[in-house]
Amino acid sequence: MQVQSIMTRDPVVVPPDMAIEAVAQLLAQRHISAAFVVDGSGTPIGVVSEGDLIRRLAPAGEEAGLGWLARQMINRDRAATQYVRTHGRHVRDIMSPNVAAVDENAAVGEAVEVIQKRNVRRVAVLRDGRLVGVVSRADLLRVIIAEGDRVGTAGPDQRIQQAVVEEMRRHSWATEHLTSVIVENGIVRLEGYCRSEAARRAICVAAERVEGVRGVEDRMEISPLHDYSLYPQI
Repeated sequence: MQVQSIMTRDPVVVPPDMAIEAVAQLLAQRHISAAFVVDGSGTPIGVVSEGDLIRRLAPAGEEAGLGWLARQMINRDRAATQYVRTHGRHVRDIMSPNVAAVDENAAVGEAVEVIQKRNVRRVAVLRDGRLVGVVSRADLLRVIIAEGDRVGTAGPDQRIQQAVVEEMRRHSWATEHLTSVIVENGIVRLEGYCRSEAARRAICVAAERVEGVRGVEDRMEISPLHDYSLYPQI
């Protein structure tokens, strides 16, 4: 069984310059413990988690709280790095830069090994270096429950999500590998990146025309990457 058959597609992603308060609200609203940080090309460059955010509430070993002698003994570069992680205002300041990842064609066992070896809760799933999904411990538990080979019937929201993504894949103005499509109770939320304002409107229209959609929330940002020759598939 390959990773792509069990992964959660179109995971929630955030840009590195997103404000700390905004990502905290996003994690709380989506009821997720972490999100991948991606650049304008869709390449994962880090992970921001609840732990990264909570660390800010009780910064440990701050230089200002140490005595004179103890301050002479500390590693100044490490102290500076710690200060940024506990006081920075953007995702890039607090994210963990080491992303655990596997290729979409990798066996599920490989994802399990990475999760165990790296002691992480999730791994990024990549296609040509770009993020296309995520496999979490919860996904692996669902495989066990389903005895590894049962496929559940798609619900209304999943069918809408699949229809929106398929429509985007049909058009050159859509960057489906950079735009996350999340559907809850018929409401389509578009997050991540798009290539232009014109593309933003077209993606929204593509979502609006899918049967069963009750509304569309546009939370996309214009991609900072302007050289779209890097996208041979579009």
